[in-house]
Amino acid sequence: MAGNTIGILERRLARDGSLTEREALLVLRDKSLPLSRLLALTDRLRFGHSGKKIRLCAIVNARSGNCGEDCAFCAQSAHWSTEVKKYSLLSAEKLSDSAQAALAAGAGEFSIVTSGATIRAEKEVKILEEALERIRNISGHLQRCASLGRISPRILQRLKNAGLDCLHHNLETNSSFFPQICTTHNHAERVATVRRAKACGLRVCSGGIFGMGEEDADRVALAFELKELDLDSVPLNFLHPIPGTPLEKAPILEPEAALRIIAMFRLVLPEKDIIVCGGREVTLRDLQSMIFWAGANGILIGNYLTTSGRKAAEDLKMLEDLGLEPYVAQRDRSSTPG
Repeated sequence: MAGNTIGILERRLARDGSLTEREALLVLRDKSLPLSRLLALTDRLRFGHSGKKIRLCAIVNARSGNCGEDCAFCAQSAHWSTEVKKYSLLSAEKLSDSAQAALAAGAGEFSIVTSGATIRAEKEVKILEEALERIRNISGHLQRCASLGRISPRILQRLKNAGLDCLHHNLETNSSFFPQICTTHNHAERVATVRRAKACGLRVCSGGIFGMGEEDADRVALAFELKELDLDSVPLNFLHPIPGTPLEKAPILEPEAALRIIAMFRLVLPEKDIIVCGGREVTLRDLQSMIFWAGANGILIGNYLTTSGRKAAEDLKMLEDLGLEPYVAQRDRSSTPG
């Protein structure tokens, strides 16, 4: 059966360049297909997409807590009683300092992440504009990203003019499962934000979280929703249950399940960047290095929003041991986005 399944996948890839939803489900469900056979295929696809180069992203929690949305996984929601720190938007200087630290740690991309539904206040927009200009002056090779909620086209354009390269805005899960995770806004609003960023000419990074109670079919549906949006980068997160949230007792995914999810996304989206982000330490445990064989060509390094990651030096050593290299954007320091 394993040989039959691999053959099915390889023939489909050779003919169409991607899998059907039925075949994507096989990747997740066919346990007669050993990981060794599956990951040999996905590692080959990853290498064909990006060679030995691995994207290293870092983030800063630029505005924390007090979010009015009720996303069931999020420690920053004001609806849940968690121990998350609460503070307003950091200064442009502090954001720039965080970018400098990320660059020194080896990151090639740096993202400013704010809690809350959006950015509207003129004071905050000006802080972000100044921060992006400062970060652009640090290094033209450090790609500048932001995750700012459901942001308007006008503000997106202002931030792009200031130096923003990429907008990050996760769909979180597929459209049919989304109402079980959030009720204060809908899935269509998230899709609309992604489309606005694309229309503005920004790179777009959008993915989801796994282990929230969704089924395999939901995971496949999300992959195909993201495929339809034709994104640049797809971040994959694995739930790290936070005390005080509705998902605090959700079981952590098994490492094999996580690796199969990564593999499925690589097979559905063979030409996109697949970035493994939050939850990889608690979910993958000793199998973290296998994410690259599963098809990932990027990781989030350093700390996450409300939980600690592992030291960037350890991730850099992992890449060195695997014969992989950090990706560095090739562009002139003085360049400005589109």
